[in-house]
Amino acid sequence: MSRKNRPYDFYDTTSSVCTTCLRQVEAKILIKDGQVFMDKWCPAHGTERVLMADDADYYRLAREVYVKRPEMPEHFSTAMQYGCPYDCGLCPDHMQHSCLTVLEITDHCNLRCPVCYADSGPERLTHKPLAVVEQMLDAIVKNEGEPDVVQLSGGEPTLHPDFFAILDAARARPIKHLMINTNGIRLAQEPDFAARLAEYGRGIEIYLQFDSLRGEVHQALRGADLTRIRREALEACNRHKLSTTLVVTLKRGLNDGEIGDIIQFGLTQPCVRGVTLQPIQDAGRNTDFESARHRLTVSEIRRRIAEQSGVFTLDDVVPVPCNPDTLAMAYALKLGDTVTPLTRHLGPDVLLAGDANTIVFERDPALKAQLFKLFSTNHSPDSQASCLSDLLCCLPKIDAPALSYENVFRVLIVQFMDAQNLDIRALKKSCIHMVQPDGRMIPFESHNLFYRDERQQTLQQIRAEIDAATLARRQVFRVHPVS
Repeated sequence: MSRKNRPYDFYDTTSSVCTTCLRQVEAKILIKDGQVFMDKWCPAHGTERVLMADDADYYRLAREVYVKRPEMPEHFSTAMQYGCPYDCGLCPDHMQHSCLTVLEITDHCNLRCPVCYADSGPERLTHKPLAVVEQMLDAIVKNEGEPDVVQLSGGEPTLHPDFFAILDAARARPIKHLMINTNGIRLAQEPDFAARLAEYGRGIEIYLQFDSLRGEVHQALRGADLTRIRREALEACNRHKLSTTLVVTLKRGLNDGEIGDIIQFGLTQPCVRGVTLQPIQDAGRNTDFESARHRLTVSEIRRRIAEQSGVFTLDDVVPVPCNPDTLAMAYALKLGDTVTPLTRHLGPDVLLAGDANTIVFERDPALKAQLFKLFSTNHSPDSQASCLSDLLCCLPKIDAPALSYENVFRVLIVQFMDAQNLDIRALKKSCIHMVQPDGRMIPFESHNLFYRDERQQTLQQIRAEIDAATLARRQVFRVHPVS
């Protein structure tokens, strides 16, 4: 008797949430025709199939090779009561500390972008008081000791009336690196603003929205043609030597064909330390978005980098070990006019085996630790350069020049999961967290799904259901104890 086979390989189980009702559901990870899917089943809303990666080999590389032991925060702020993702704070079940902490200081913005996970805009006029921001900074320090990277965000953080007082407050605390997440309008229009930022010296980084080199893309994603603004903001950053990362919000069919051009453009700008590519997270205000048409996976973006950049190959773009499902990274050295990709020398061949000319990290824990230290999101440009110098002296056929932050160029893929592609196993490893006024540190993905504004009402309903189910279960066991 011959048995029928299912038309896929069953790789793993996980849990997710139903895209419709946001209740936790079972999920399977399947591999079919070289692609990876998550099959979810909700008793109320049926089955969903979600593309997780279009390259099964890369997905398995992330899951099976680029793995590190979880790093804990100094402090957990919430107890385990309802289960992930309904206990965020961080709770003791979370598997990664805050590599990067986002501090939203205002809801106000001088744009009303069609894509905005925070749903901010000119009509929202609420700024967090300086005293509350200082409490939030203290909470970050309590959780991290010496926080690696804190990002001021919003809304548009530069519009906060106490913006420079907030910078002073952050600098007064043991925070290693400070990012300013900005649309660049003040940088472009106010020469004194960039000059004043430059007075803070190193340790400040401009995280500049830079979605395209074309005005029509800005119009689609930001509601305005910002080509001139972006150019003038970069001119100000170059003039004042403000370390800058270009941040690209990616939408399939709109600007995913420009990835290589943006990387090449970034390499020509003295102030630019790298490019961060963020596929759209379907959260907040997100107009004209259809998941099947517009969503991009990490593996797809990785391939576009290799196809378009003229610098990086597939072997150069590797998973970030602290959360390899959602983060990928490539490093290069800028030495004069020469750009030399580094990551290909640190790929799986180095990790797993090699001849006498390569380093087998399994046999050298110190070097393996150095690799994991390098491939982390908690770097400033200065710390990147230092870490690279330490590592390069140990690699074959690569010299270790005296590096400064001008010599480091990084391309980072950051995928923020939403209700459709949420893998709770990966969520537990989230290392980008949102600090709250009450001291909680909430992973970025779950914050936008459950903890932002009116979404907390859904969270409270789910918690009430879990409380009722738990109470009923306890009553059953009191009446009919297990013998």
